Amino acid sequence: MLSVLALVAAASCAKPQAPPRFNPPVGSTHAEKPKSGPGPGLDFAKHAESHPDTPPEVGLASWYGAELAGHKTASGERFDPGAFTAAHRTLKLGTWVEVRRVDTGRSIRVRINDRGPTRASRVIDLSRRAAEALDMVREGVAKVELRVVPGPE
Repeated sequence: MLSVLALVAAASCAKPQAPPRFNPPVGSTHAEKPKSGPGPGLDFAKHAESHPDTPPEVGLASWYGAELAGHKTASGERFDPGAFTAAHRTLKLGTWVEVRRVDTGRSIRVRINDRGPTRASRVIDLSRRAAEALDMVREGVAKVELRVVPGPE
């Protein structure tokens, strides 16, 4: 009986085990999650709409297409890969943005209707139609500059 009490007492003194840590392998997409706290995109979104002299946001654009056609976007509308729309993490939905491909100088205007991109290394996800207009479908990504612009009247 004394030995049973000793075992129970010892077990109740044990420290709870911490949950196992997950260390993603090098090169894993898990390592690309955005850091918490404000980043360059947040500053851009906060000031660009009311300050026309805000420097452009520069980074990589990617695109998404037919696999998401018809799915609801963050704005509630259905995604149309043939429209000039895009996803941005922090700009207000409905904001119009000029997207200029840095290496070619080509530019287009898109309306933000969704949230994304999910990869921290990207600043905007474009519809397939917008990506075609920038001639970046084959490469998948391109370095771009983003400027908030007035929408159509």
